[in-house]
Amino acid sequence: MTQAFDARAQQAVLESRAETALELARRLGADACEVGASVDQGTGVSVREGDVESVELSRDQGIAVTVYLGKRKGSASSTDASDASIKSVVEKAIAIARYTGEDPASGLADAELMATELPDLDVHHPWTLDTDKAIELALACEAAGLAEPGIRSSDGASLSSGEGVRVYANSHGFLGSQRGSRHSLSCLLIAEDASGMQRDYDYTSARDPRALRDPAEVGRSAAERTLQRLGGQRPQTGRFPVMFDPTLASGLIGHLMSALAGGAIYRDASFLCGRLGETLFPEWFSLAEQPMLVGGMASSPFDGDGVQTRNNRFIEQGRLASYMLSAYSARRLGMQTTANAGGARNLRLEAPLESREALLSKMDRGVLVTELMGQGVNGVTGDYSRGAAGFWVENGQIQHPVEEFTIAGNLAGMFQGLVGLGDDIDTRGSIHSGSWLIDEMTIAGS
Repeated sequence: MTQAFDARAQQAVLESRAETALELARRLGADACEVGASVDQGTGVSVREGDVESVELSRDQGIAVTVYLGKRKGSASSTDASDASIKSVVEKAIAIARYTGEDPASGLADAELMATELPDLDVHHPWTLDTDKAIELALACEAAGLAEPGIRSSDGASLSSGEGVRVYANSHGFLGSQRGSRHSLSCLLIAEDASGMQRDYDYTSARDPRALRDPAEVGRSAAERTLQRLGGQRPQTGRFPVMFDPTLASGLIGHLMSALAGGAIYRDASFLCGRLGETLFPEWFSLAEQPMLVGGMASSPFDGDGVQTRNNRFIEQGRLASYMLSAYSARRLGMQTTANAGGARNLRLEAPLESREALLSKMDRGVLVTELMGQGVNGVTGDYSRGAAGFWVENGQIQHPVEEFTIAGNLAGMFQGLVGLGDDIDTRGSIHSGSWLIDEMTIAGS
């Protein structure tokens, strides 16, 4: 489908470029330097109504250099991999550093924190796939969905496959690199009845193409999700329990992690500032990351500072146990890095799990939310307000689809009001979570 991508050869090239940039920075007078380089190659096809809409072939590369002159910092980057370009990038970074103010927190992470364990985490699984086969898989996915009674049309099925290499090196002598891959297949369908049209989708994603779900299964699942939304009506306004589907519950964890990020904390731009050690969740709830998980979607033995990653526990039996810190944000806060430059990796919940049926029974009367719209989340105050769609629940049973309503609350209150977690774990991303049942939120409907 694309020209051959020799990941090992590309890795060697990137490592050489990084070392060239480091040596040049040293010769030009930099006290310290760090380099990030990457190359990615991918392909994607999309089909609609049985026809091929697009075939995309992509190849991206880049190099970024940061230099330190004492406590002055300068950064520059380029997508040109030539020797002349690397020289220009280093020179520009040094020129920028000469004009920046001193920052006491700037600089590389401490040398003794650099990663020394660099195992193969089994995250690179290239897919030998020609264009015709990719189109065939996408068409099969769409056709399975369109074959379901009640489906009116398709908004398309898409298949993407990509692999790449990342390299990070710094003047401590650290050089780390990692090859990785990611593949996905999705389908979006449209259904119609007397009440109007509805659309929904499903997808599968994995590092290893052998772990992808069958295309026909994805298409049929997309059709089922779409048909379930027909006949939607607005729910009544009031205060009701709200259950978040697993695909949305991971977003709640994402909001939590954004509020735990060192950058938000030292800027005093998080509702969790100064709350380390406080109880945020029920005592049965814990949240940890596993960055060295073999085959994980976000696994890496080193973070964006070159620091050895490790298992971190952010929530321990309901308490806020740790912020998420890079070397820089840790210095700003007078703390130690948690090896989270670049974010958290492979977040996992530790809590008792219940079936979806048990959670619905516990809810009794309320809303199961399966879609959210808008960006109404304030990380400073924790206020939460989103447009939503889903299903009305009565006597612990799903009654009918609901749409055109808003759910509102505050993240701190929502976390405290967590009353159950589902065993319907969504494992497609780096955050694994089942459904979340919140005791009460404001529903603005009819």
